[in-house]
Formats: sequence, C-alpha cells, structure tokens
Amino acid sequence: MTAGPALTWLDGWLAARSDELVAVRRHIHAHPELSHQEFETAALVARELAVAGLTPRLLPKGNGVICDIGDGDRVVALRADMDALPLQDIKDVAYRSTVANVAHACGHDVHTTVMLGVAKALAEAASRGELPGRVRMLFQPAEESVPSGAPEVIGAGGLIDVGAVYALHCAPQLTVGTVGVRSGPFTAAADTVEVRLTGKGGHTARPHVTADLVQALGRVIVDVPALLGRRVDPRAGLSMVWGTVHAGEAFNAIPGSGMVKGTLRVLSRDAWRGAPDLIEELVRAAVAGTGADAEVAYTRGVPPVINDRRANAVIAAAAGAAIGADHVVEAEISMGGEDFSFYLEQVPGAMIRLGTATAGSEGALDIHQGGFDVDERAIGCGVRVMAQTAVAALDGM
Repeated sequence: MTAGPALTWLDGWLAARSDELVAVRRHIHAHPELSHQEFETAALVARELAVAGLTPRLLPKGNGVICDIGDGDRVVALRADMDALPLQDIKDVAYRSTVANVAHACGHDVHTTVMLGVAKALAEAASRGELPGRVRMLFQPAEESVPSGAPEVIGAGGLIDVGAVYALHCAPQLTVGTVGVRSGPFTAAADTVEVRLTGKGGHTARPHVTADLVQALGRVIVDVPALLGRRVDPRAGLSMVWGTVHAGEAFNAIPGSGMVKGTLRVLSRDAWRGAPDLIEELVRAAVAGTGADAEVAYTRGVPPVINDRRANAVIAAAAGAAIGADHVVEAEISMGGEDFSFYLEQVPGAMIRLGTATAGSEGALDIHQGGFDVDERAIGCGVRVMAQTAVAALDGM
C-alpha cells in the first residue's frame, strides 16, 4: 500500500509551531469540560481554525466542530474527541486542571491538539494546491458518555461524501515516537447489564417459604457469565463482569428485592448484536425454580471498533513514511469501548494508538487515572502521522 507523497515540508512547519501546539494542549488540559459540555473547547477549536483561514461550523448544540479543508469530490475524515473525565487531576504541574473533579485523564486534549495541528498544516498545503481532495476535521463531543457524541456528528452531516475516516488514541504503553496499528478488532463493544430480582422475603430460618433472593442473585452472578462461554463462539472475545451487587440489610432477613449490575464487552459484531436476547434468556434460566421474578435492563453502549483492512494498510504505510517503519508496531486489542466505532458502522476507516510515554516509563501513567500525563513530543508525532495519512488516503481514492 502506497504511503502517498512524503510531506517533506512538515518537519519545518512543526519546528516553527511546536511550542504553539504545546501551549494549546496545556490550555485545554487546564480547562477541561465534561461530556456534552465542551462549549469553550469547541469555541477555541473554531477560533483556531478560522485564524488558519478555514470555515468551521459548530454542531447544533455548540459543543463540537466540523471543518473541511481543500476542494474536490474525494473526502477523508479525521476525528478528535474533546471531552474530559469526572476525575480529580492530582499532578503537580503548571497546566494542572483548574476545574474541581474534572481532568483530561484520557488524552483527549492531545487528540484535539494533534488534529488542530493537522488542520492548520493541511490548510497551508491546500493554499499551495498540494492537497489532492478534501479533508474533513471532526472535533467530537462526549466520547466518554452514553449516549455518546459520535451519532451527533454523523447526524450533523459529518460523514456526507466521506470515503474513509481515521483517528488516534493516546497509548501510555507505547514510547513517544511510536504508533500501534492493527487490522480487524481493535476495541470491544461495551454495554451495561442490570438485573433486578423481586420475590417473597422472610426470615432466614424459613427459606423454604421465600424466594431466597440472595441465593437467586448468586446464581445470576455465577451462572450467566459461565453459560455465555458455552453459548457464544469463544473467538468472539466476549467478557461479562459484574461491578456492583446489592440485596438486603439484615443478616437474618431474606430481602424481597436485589440487583446486580455490570458490563458486557465483545469484539465480534455478530455476537454483540445477539447479546441482549441471549442475556435475557440466560438470566431467566438461572432464576428458574427459585420463585424470584427477573427484570433485565440491557443498555447499549458502543459497537466494537473493527479496523478496515485496507484503511489500516493506508495508515500503517503513512505512519511508516512519517516516522519510520521501525516505529510502527502491532497494537494490542483492547476490551475498552470507543465510540469511533459508530463512524466505522457507516464508512471504512481505522484507529491507531499514539505512543505517549517517555522511554523507560511505558505503562506507568495509565489512562483514566488522575495522574495521567503525556510526553508532549507525541503531539508532533501525531500531526506527522495523521497529515500523511490524510494525503495518502486521498491519493488512493
């Protein structure tokens, strides 16, 4: 797969603007906004794009931005998510979050900064007539929430005419200057399952005249995940884990209600689509004969991210051209969820992992923790890879 023409001018462009990009990242990091509330971040993005001579448009709610660069019928989209997490920033740095209990602990500030850099660089290339089509920048709200923001972007026309879509995600398990690529399953579907049982309670001395809710909940907790392993192809990569359970208050009283709640994660689209009906069936089988009544609430989260083979080949080749083939490694599959999957339900595309760890500290600062931070040289690496990808993808259309 061709990597497209080498963007030899990009190194000089980045050398002149690296401090500016770091400053943008630090401003966003210090002023995080939760899912669906990214109004100031979106306004900042729109201002930066306008200064670059582009014509951004806000999403209807004002918390996301769509912006085209260049002209032509060939269109490639690049996506960045902008929301932060409800966590306290515990780092002792000048750019520490100024918002209590809100922090960019997943690297979305880096994603946004990288894509701003790509947009500005490609805007200059387009002004010189060096962009072989259109690149659509998608600055998306609410990746971390359910419902998430990708469907809002799609509903606002984000994928109209788009032939392929690409994204990256910070990876503290990889050294800065390295990216991880993978064809096929990349992240898992992530859904929520809540089971509520009700029945006749009573004294623990007389369980035979009750529904014995705790014993029935125990059957659900143990039997349902175990039975899934015999009802779903093991190659589907399905994992069901309970996170909370509650029933009763007194040690000698059988309660009349109880609940258990957890997540179901799966790498296979087919297994994901059939999961709600199967879970319902298995729960009812588990409590059959206990006298308890079961109510199952199955909440869809996000589909699995399944990278398109050809799109992955494009971004892998482009990354090799941008940072060197020896810095492109195979990414591991993650059982975490990512709403980039909604775009891939509509058009082919691929997501990669962007190394953010200083050499020797790989994995020390994991995402979704209050101390998460990155080696900011990752910003320039991300700009190189994604700009090269956009041009290569357009050339290949």
